[in-house]
Amino acid sequence: MKSKIITLAALALFVVSCGTQKTAPVAAAEPATPPTESAKAVTLTPELAEGQNLYSNNCAKCHELFEPKKFTQEEWTPILVRMGKKAHLDAVQMTSITNYINSQL
Repeated sequence: MKSKIITLAALALFVVSCGTQKTAPVAAAEPATPPTESAKAVTLTPELAEGQNLYSNNCAKCHELFEPKKFTQEEWTPILVRMGKKAHLDAVQMTSITNYINSQL
């Protein structure tokens, strides 16, 4: 009986050790790709940073955040109006969020 348990334990150890995959280490210094026109960096002013903060904190309470570039400015307008009402945001907060979204397009 003990030999069966030892054999099963050895077999299980063998299967587990063969089942793990070894991954090659990622090179620490990969060359950076130059930014493309579609990936332009926008420096966030304090006003835009506040809009980003409002967007992150209010919208993520109910659903996953969408990347601003997922929709066009025309598509964002009704979305922001509808969601602003649901989130009970005032006009100043909505203007801040809208400015942030538009700056990222």
